Amino acid sequence: MGQTPAQKAAKAASGQQPKRKRPGKAQREAIKQAQAAKKTGGGKPAGKKAAAKQTAKSVVPLPRGSLRAAYLGTCPACFKDYGKGEVITKVTNGWGHPGCAPRQLSAAEREFARNKARIESGETYRAQKPSDWRLGSSPSSTRPAR
Repeated sequence: MGQTPAQKAAKAASGQQPKRKRPGKAQREAIKQAQAAKKTGGGKPAGKKAAAKQTAKSVVPLPRGSLRAAYLGTCPACFKDYGKGEVITKVTNGWGHPGCAPRQLSAAEREFARNKARIESGETYRAQKPSDWRLGSSPSSTRPAR
């Protein structure tokens, strides 16, 4: 219960210290933020939203070869704008949206494309190779290779 001013004065005269109130939740959080700011090197204590945003950036890793935009810009592939802090990556002629960048092929896809190109160019067709067979004879009676 609260005390009247007369009761407080009587306690002070008798040498008793008045009870201190505990700081509220908001005050305790402000004190913790200030202490954390001192430990990390000073600066203004960040609010809840700023702290959450800062931890979200540090927790979620960016895709390889990507970074956050330092300033506003335009994607050269789709000609749409991207904002400061948005994830961007290297595209054909500049920096742009990760979805606009050409997809990197896996090793298996690269080998498949290489083999397909060889077949289409006629390099691997058996018909391109000269035959060792004599017309009208069996394969066992072939002449020596040229």
